[in-house]
Amino acid sequence: MFHAFQSALTNEVMARAVLLVNHVLASEPAAVARLRAHVGRRLRLDVKGWPAWLPPLPALTFRITPAALVEWAAEQSDPSPMAPRSDEPVDLHISLDAANPAKVLMQALGGERPRVDVAGDAAFAADVNWLFEHLRWDVEDDLAKLVGPAPAHEVVRLGGLLASGLRDAVDGLGAVAARATRSSRGPDSAGPAA
Repeated sequence: MFHAFQSALTNEVMARAVLLVNHVLASEPAAVARLRAHVGRRLRLDVKGWPAWLPPLPALTFRITPAALVEWAAEQSDPSPMAPRSDEPVDLHISLDAANPAKVLMQALGGERPRVDVAGDAAFAADVNWLFEHLRWDVEDDLAKLVGPAPAHEVVRLGGLLASGLRDAVDGLGAVAARATRSSRGPDSAGPAA
């Protein structure tokens, strides 16, 4: 029963994530123009070192649609012959080290890109890199359409403060963990005495 719930939840989360990505892509004509050259191509994001205590990630394989947006290739078989599958060959392979998901999340919130390894089609990789470099979700603009400009600005400001606080907390925890690791090694681990 838990597996069925987790599978359904994963499908819903991925559907919403793809909708968000497509919303950001569609709001930038240059992004759509770049992806139009890659219609039908597939990319896979491999997350290396994902902690075992977290729920497993689905296969993160995506296809560029004829509308120059992205479509998730689900793991389970779809009755539609047009539905992309996660086990088909990919044109671009991106690997991300996520051994510390909190650090990766904080880097993303801070606008810093995590280190990734890329293999595959060079032109496709260049355009995907351009998307990562230039696309940003304008949260404030989208919120302003719902609640007005002043409340949207305040929500975004508070969100920025929260993200900054979380980033500082993660950095502080990392420093404490590093000190604890060094001190648990004892004086012999510092190297030979002079």
